[in-house]
Amino acid sequence: MPPPRLFQAYVMVDWSASSKPVTGPDSIWIGVLKRNVRFQMAFEAHNPATRAAAETLLGDILSDLRRKRERVLVGFDFPLGFPRGTAAALKLSGAAAWRQVLDFVSKELKDKPTNENNRFQVGAKMNRLMTGEAFPFWGAPQRDAQTMLSVKRVREHGPGDLPEFRLAEEAVKGPSSIWKLYYQGSVGGQALTGMPVVSRIRTAHGERARIWPFETGWKPLAPIDLEGVDAVFAEIYPSLFAGKAGAGQVKDEVQVRAVCDRFNALDEKGQLGALFGPAKADPRRDAVEGEEGWILGASP
Repeated sequence: MPPPRLFQAYVMVDWSASSKPVTGPDSIWIGVLKRNVRFQMAFEAHNPATRAAAETLLGDILSDLRRKRERVLVGFDFPLGFPRGTAAALKLSGAAAWRQVLDFVSKELKDKPTNENNRFQVGAKMNRLMTGEAFPFWGAPQRDAQTMLSVKRVREHGPGDLPEFRLAEEAVKGPSSIWKLYYQGSVGGQALTGMPVVSRIRTAHGERARIWPFETGWKPLAPIDLEGVDAVFAEIYPSLFAGKAGAGQVKDEVQVRAVCDRFNALDEKGQLGALFGPAKADPRRDAVEGEEGWILGASP
């Protein structure tokens, strides 16, 4: 008899911080792997032109799965937390550090249905609050450069600065820094435009949703840990599960399918739960669970 699954469906999201509607390469791709009417796992891909359309679509997909009582793993290819010390640098207080920063970004980021957004202004404001200089966020078109946000990086991170990379990025050795707001691999732009979407969808699901590892713990998960939970939101790094695009295929679409297929295969064997964190005590646990988050599939 096969081991019990953690999830019955997998939704993987390749995000975009584009300032205008766009489809095709380097746009938003949502891969969905779920059971069809014959109860067979079937994949479908969606390519919404805007973040607003993507948020609506994700809400519809998750609502449908919830009605069917099928638990879903939802992966986003951007950080859900900032490097350790960010909340303190912003002088935030109250809730857990990850929630403080998530709420701050969600309040400050304005994103129109046309994809026009103020991510450069938000980055500049965070720089002003954290350091009073154009650091640590950097990168912007010349027209968006300002006193607190430069076109290029102004300096390297020193011993007294916030870390350039989170612990998860150091483990993976590949992703760009969240402080990079523009140019190829602008993780910061994706995080600032994506985190509010995750927050709103999470809020809409109430207590039947969890953001990993902040609300689940950074530890292996078993079905009993997810009783009463409809959806788990996690950070992914599609390059960990490389899917090569063939002729006429879009790389982003191929990658979200590869991640869906990989998680499904591991879940079928009862091996997916181990990816959610180390089984033993780890000195990084407080930072990972409290503020930074982790990349699902990255070696602890």
